[in-house]
Amino acid sequence: MRINGTLINYYFHCKRQCYLHGNRLNLEDNSEQVKIGKALHEERAAVSENTEIAIENIRLDKLSSEYLTEIKKSDADIEASKWQLLYYLSVLKLKGIERKGKLQFIEKNKGNSKIIYLELGEKEERELQQHIQEIKELLQSDIIPERINAGKCKKCAYYEYCYI
Repeated sequence: MRINGTLINYYFHCKRQCYLHGNRLNLEDNSEQVKIGKALHEERAAVSENTEIAIENIRLDKLSSEYLTEIKKSDADIEASKWQLLYYLSVLKLKGIERKGKLQFIEKNKGNSKIIYLELGEKEERELQQHIQEIKELLQSDIIPERINAGKCKKCAYYEYCYI
């Protein structure tokens, strides 16, 4: 499987989730959290320009002359979201398009929005390449990573796989 933003995100969120998704065990179609996230993306796309741009095997939420914006439902896992956006910035850079990154978290229930700005520097590019190599090795392994037993597991699309 080719590396994409979802795999990058899952790698930081949960290596087991990354492994299962990367080896084509997709349980997201039944997840309420995933459905809510998709609905929020569709709602924003309906009222905004430059949304949902597909390039190769990735989908960008919003691209402007200055920023690539990645929109997330919540800021529950900022690190995973950050590396996903840095990956997208790297893909664009390889195509000759350089942008700054903007992570926008929409906290629907809290009524507020949070924005984090990122730039893809040399340090981030080196780290990203290391993470991509680690993901490739993880996906090729015959060993499924252990479940992490964290509070966030209860909302995960793979909860039933791991616990039932």
